[in-house]
Amino acid sequence: MTGFTILRNVQHYVGKIRTMRNEIRTERFLNALPPSIRKDIGWPDNYANGRRNDR
Repeated sequence: MTGFTILRNVQHYVGKIRTMRNEIRTERFLNALPPSIRKDIGWPDNYANGRRNDR
């Protein structure tokens, strides 16, 4: 394995971690909204039918 390959693998791993943290942070933020606003934007109903089930 070359240094470039190792660096690329680490960058890929860090990118996945960053994406997961951003998704968790966004979900936490949406859950903190008042129920009336969550209902208006369709949270969590729209999310449950989307990416969450693809994992």
